[in-house]
Amino acid sequence: MRYMVMSGTSDSTKVIKYLKEVDDENYILATTVTDYGAKIAENAGADKVIAKALRKEDFIDVILENKIDTLIDTTHPFAQIATETAIESTKEANINYIRYERASTKLPESDLIHEVASFEEGAHKALELLEDNESKLMHLAGVTTLPKIVDVIDPKQVIVRVLPNVYSITKTQETGVNASNIVAMQGTYSEEFNKALMKEYNIKVMLTKESGESGGAEEKINAALDLQIPVVLVKRPVIEGIEKYPIVRSIDELKEVL
Repeated sequence: MRYMVMSGTSDSTKVIKYLKEVDDENYILATTVTDYGAKIAENAGADKVIAKALRKEDFIDVILENKIDTLIDTTHPFAQIATETAIESTKEANINYIRYERASTKLPESDLIHEVASFEEGAHKALELLEDNESKLMHLAGVTTLPKIVDVIDPKQVIVRVLPNVYSITKTQETGVNASNIVAMQGTYSEEFNKALMKEYNIKVMLTKESGESGGAEEKINAALDLQIPVVLVKRPVIEGIEKYPIVRSIDELKEVL
């Protein structure tokens, strides 16, 4: 079989490795938008990697040129446009589409959790919760969403945790966030580690997104709640029409639909 795996998450690594393990004759074309994601896909066993954003016509061309049978979308739950584009492309190319989506975040009951539908709404809610113009917001939602936050909140009040690569750090600095407010780290972290970081920077509000179990959202949220820090949680976007396609949340579930 010939697969296209939309990559860039820890889930994509699991999927690529599984496809190779179950049949080393499987051909795997991985797509990602960063060189960093491309290296991860290559190391996982992808036969070919395309490291750039694809428009619908690009998707269709790649599918047809590489004789792809099935597209497995393992992109982040917030990559709404990428998922919508993939669905439209597979429909036109007449191939199978499977959504591999990490399980939702399990939220505790707490008045400190403020759920919002967008980052714009989240920025305004965070500003409302900050005590004054000296209080610090911890942004744990990725560098691409940061501009929407600093449009509303003074970047000098924002502590940002980003990946330790040139792209992420440069993009963060372009928003006006002080270098001393950038925490460059890779991975998901324990509740205790998140608590230590929040205490170190004297955080008053934490903003994150509902990234799911493998995104470390629960550890971030529980750390903040334990410190009595309000949490602004941006909920996942709803992808219209996705319920018509197979949606799996584990390798075992993927086995059932392949």
